[in-house]
Amino acid sequence: MGSYTIKLKDGRNIGVIEYGDKNGIPVMFFHGTPGSRLMFLDDDETSMRVGIRLISLDRPGFGISDPKPNRTVLDWTEDIKEIADHLDLEKFSVIGVSGGGAYAAACAHQLPDRLHSAALIASIAPFENGKPPKSMMRANKISFFLNKKAPWLMKMGYRAHKKMLETKPEKYMEDTRKGNKHLSEWDRQFLQTDEQIKTIMMHLGEAFRISVDECVNEPVLLSNPWGFSVSDIKVPVDIWHGEGDTMAPFVETKKFAAAFPNSETHFVPKAGHFLSDDEKVWEEILNTITKRVY
Repeated sequence: MGSYTIKLKDGRNIGVIEYGDKNGIPVMFFHGTPGSRLMFLDDDETSMRVGIRLISLDRPGFGISDPKPNRTVLDWTEDIKEIADHLDLEKFSVIGVSGGGAYAAACAHQLPDRLHSAALIASIAPFENGKPPKSMMRANKISFFLNKKAPWLMKMGYRAHKKMLETKPEKYMEDTRKGNKHLSEWDRQFLQTDEQIKTIMMHLGEAFRISVDECVNEPVLLSNPWGFSVSDIKVPVDIWHGEGDTMAPFVETKKFAAAFPNSETHFVPKAGHFLSDDEKVWEEILNTITKRVY
């Protein structure tokens, strides 16, 4: 297990790390917003056990991936096609978590001949008129508003976040334990142990590596039209969502899921946003992906 980069035809580098079974079923993983390719402190035993080659990628401007100014959601599908060719993957599956769900859906739309299936986990749904839905938690709605109206303020906040991560990691850990009152009880359970918080710190620290700019740019991008209709997607799509999720509101995802012509929903009672952090759910997700291949 180790990170590497893939150079694209336009000269940009995309950051990659692989987990699980190196000879297993190839699955590309798209992180949330903000996020990075780094998912686990060590390897992923679940991917190994299930027989998944989990290929986790940094989107442009995150981690060790070069920025791409004025990028679109659909641009990512061209990068993925190049990466798949570079890795000699004729067919593969994709997983998108939270903000990464838009990119998984885009790949399902644009690359039907290359994908076995797409999985959207706790995925954001398209906004109407560029505005977050009323059912979204207040903190997230404010963030989306400020990303558009006062990006300088959001960048200042993220820079302070980055500085604390780098210079006062112990304080960051303690603040994370205490400062998650806005989260559901289900989500708070994944921010309790030192190992859990260190994983989050690693993931976010890498997201901020180049700069914090993309942490502000991408939410604006995702709040605008994605450039395609999910009703045109023919690839099998599995939609996993917690019924108690208010970060990416369940009520919106339920409507969103109905628009896919070839989807299966997996709604988890009482679950919140951090769905893939639950070991049992994560294994079910990976097992479902294997069934779409055979």
